[in-house]
This record gives sequence, C-alpha cells and structure tokens, in this order.
Amino acid sequence: MQIHSGPHNTSTFKNGLWWKILACSLACLGLGALSGLSSMANFQDWYATLNKPFFTPPNWIFGPAWTILYILMGGSLAIIWQIASIGRYPTIIKFAKRGIVIFIIHFLFNLAWTPIFFNLHMIGLALVVILILLGLIIILIRHFYRLDRLSAFLLIPYLVWVSFATALNLAIVVMN
Repeated sequence: MQIHSGPHNTSTFKNGLWWKILACSLACLGLGALSGLSSMANFQDWYATLNKPFFTPPNWIFGPAWTILYILMGGSLAIIWQIASIGRYPTIIKFAKRGIVIFIIHFLFNLAWTPIFFNLHMIGLALVVILILLGLIIILIRHFYRLDRLSAFLLIPYLVWVSFATALNLAIVVMN
C-alpha cells in the first residue's frame, strides 16, 4: 500500500525537486567516486591476480554502470527528501525521514564494500558486507515504495546490479 503520491508532479518540480535531484545525485556520484578512486591502485594490481568466474564483466563496464546507478539512487533519494519537505501529514513526514536514514545506512555499506574488497583484500568480509547491503536495498525499496513508487522503481537496476555483484563476490571467495 502506498501512503503518499505525487512528489514529482509539476508543482513540486517548481518547489525544489530539481535541485534536490541534482544535489543527491552529485553527492552519491562524488562519494562513490571517492570510494572507487581510493581503490584504483589495488584494482589494477591485486584484482588482476584473482581467479574470477566466467561471468566477470570487463573492467570498463564498472564506471559507467555505477555512474548510472548513483544518479538513479540520487533521484530516488531526492523524491523522498521532497516528500519529507512538503508532506502535509506528520506521519508521512516521519516515514519519509526514516527512509532517508535507511538510505544513509545502506549507502555507508555501499561505500564500505570497495575498500574492504580492494584495499584490505578481505573478500570474505566483503561478501558479508554486500549481503547486508543487498538486504538493506530490499528494505529500502520496500520502504520507498510505500512513499512513492517511482522512487522505489529507480532502485530496481541497483538491486539487480548488486545481486550480480554478490554472486561475483561469492564466486571469487569460492575460487580463491
């Protein structure tokens, strides 16, 4: 059941949704890029030596994929932020704020995975982190869906990608 609807109609775009989308997308992209760049040296050296499964994508795909995913995540978060900002009912505002907290917690796990895997070379711990992340994404989508379907649907490609990344992480743990 959806408890709120319409944070992305014409009037709310005039009430600040555009700048929230831009701010959230840039924040997700920036933090994601910092996490990724902090691990680039290990990506080239250590990761190349690992045994990887046949379904490992080429390295060049990760940058564009994460760029798209971070933009979608930012848009999703911005819609929930808009609901928290312009909501008419305290229950909806509280529920939207809880969604923002869930997003932040999930995003910390997202950012933690890269240094754990690439810098610390702790592929087993990285698997635990990504499994927690996967669960948090499911919780996040479910929570956002109750506020706004579009915000939830924007996270579906992210769920698919992290599911694939989880399978890849698991295969690397098994093969190494």
